[in-house]
Amino acid sequence: MPLPRLIPCLDVSGGRVVKGVRFKELRDVGDPVELGAAYSDNGADELVFLDITATLDERPTLVEMVRRVAERLAIPFTVGGGVRSAADAEQLLEAGADKVGVNSAALARPELITELADRLGSQAVVVAIDAEGGNVRSHAGTRDVARRADDWAREAQERGAGEILLTSIDADGTREGYDLALTAAVAESVRVPVIASGGAGNARHVAAALAVAQAALLASILHEDPRRLASLRKEVRELGVAVR
Repeated sequence: MPLPRLIPCLDVSGGRVVKGVRFKELRDVGDPVELGAAYSDNGADELVFLDITATLDERPTLVEMVRRVAERLAIPFTVGGGVRSAADAEQLLEAGADKVGVNSAALARPELITELADRLGSQAVVVAIDAEGGNVRSHAGTRDVARRADDWAREAQERGAGEILLTSIDADGTREGYDLALTAAVAESVRVPVIASGGAGNARHVAAALAVAQAALLASILHEDPRRLASLRKEVRELGVAVR
């Protein structure tokens, strides 16, 4: 079985990396190109770039910015936000992405997952799930879609998703630990890898998430000092988790 991964995340709005708490009170934390390069240079296993306002603004992902970030990376790169078709996804792959994330568009039209998997291969399709109280929300957490996270993850897998990116809105940005109950429920419902997201505050939180998921997404804990990634990896290993 592959070793668990540590994956920094760039939530991008208005061309800048932002971070908030429970998807609100967003603050500017840096330039996506420079932060992406710093994470690559400091040993990240992968990088996730999410254009978090693309769906709300009803526009495509910032393709040119994706290209600029990709040029600075030596690690696998997942890009999401504003992907509504296979053509959108292929444009991102041409810009340098290795995987494409879908969220609201897949909830509105689940067949999109299969279309992407057929065109790109399941290994390149990541279904992002934002959940609050175990219930899925779309459009950057602003709409309830009356689906349970574990049920939607199972359907996404059946339709061809190669990975699930699960974000707990309740835990997002709090640095108080991942939502382990939610993460475990989703991980137990699928066979594909699950990336736990939302709540990392220290190495113990990350180690606990990796006990139930195959990867941990990291944002607030690293943005102020990307070099922290190396020491965080060491701390997680010292807690008995054999990360890469």
